[in-house]
Amino acid sequence: MAYRGKRGRGLTAALVALIIIVAAAAAALLYFRPWVEKEPEPSLPPEPKETDTAPPTPTAEPSDVTFTPTPTPTPEPEPYDFTQPVPKSDEAAADYFSDAVFIGDSRTDGFLRYSGVQGADGIYYTGLSIFGVQDKKVINRADGKKTVLEALAEKQYGKVYLALGVNELGYKNDAYFYETYLAVIDAIREIQPDAIIYIENLIPLNESKVNQSYLRNDHLRTYNELMARVAEEKQVAYLDLYSAFSDEDGQLPGDASNDGVHMKKPYCEKWLAYLRTHVVSRTDMGLEEELTNEKDDSADPAVSLSAVDRLRWEW
Repeated sequence: MAYRGKRGRGLTAALVALIIIVAAAAAALLYFRPWVEKEPEPSLPPEPKETDTAPPTPTAEPSDVTFTPTPTPTPEPEPYDFTQPVPKSDEAAADYFSDAVFIGDSRTDGFLRYSGVQGADGIYYTGLSIFGVQDKKVINRADGKKTVLEALAEKQYGKVYLALGVNELGYKNDAYFYETYLAVIDAIREIQPDAIIYIENLIPLNESKVNQSYLRNDHLRTYNELMARVAEEKQVAYLDLYSAFSDEDGQLPGDASNDGVHMKKPYCEKWLAYLRTHVVSRTDMGLEEELTNEKDDSADPAVSLSAVDRLRWEW
């Protein structure tokens, strides 16, 4: 009986110890649980919902830089074409010729008498040729006879019209005609540096009425070609009167003249109308600005118009 008592007490003690161990383990587990639990994973932000509103346009930041637009360049005027006759222009006023002088022969004499040109001077002589412009004293002045160039130097003009060549048709040296014409243009330009120089080419002849065998339109056309070359080389204005007065046969119309050379009043008026609608300015010619040149009425006329002279031109 004593042995059973000792064994029973030993089992009871072992059971109590086991209970204590289990309780201690449970208490330890409860104590250390916050450190062993897994931390929650971070949550992602919700995706944005689609809308119909477009994102705002970025606004440019203000700048202190000022942009100046590039100006459109002014086009340069086309240079004057000295290889061509003066083109048709707006009609010039009647006083356009108030600062002009006309140099020529008996054809120019008739033009100044009967065309109606206003205010122009004339330096002309019947029988005058390009060969006599520089040295023949044929122009009447109060102080005696002068050459064309001497008379031209008496005053300054805005325009100089030169119409010579008919009296030269009997000469056979075309090269000399050309060279002399060049020299005359140089001399005129030296005397009248501010003037527009016009070369008037030769109006055709009516060969059925002329009484001189050397007056032929084929040679006249050759002279016109040479004068065109002079105008191009010396850069002066070239007036194509030949084309304005030539009929379908290359002749001066029969009703224009009694002698086939000098024109009647209606055709002198047509001559003036052509000149008034074929003008150039100093700007056109590449010269400086336009000049104002008042006419000096005190100047002597180039040739006095006697009663005999007037009768010679009345047909």
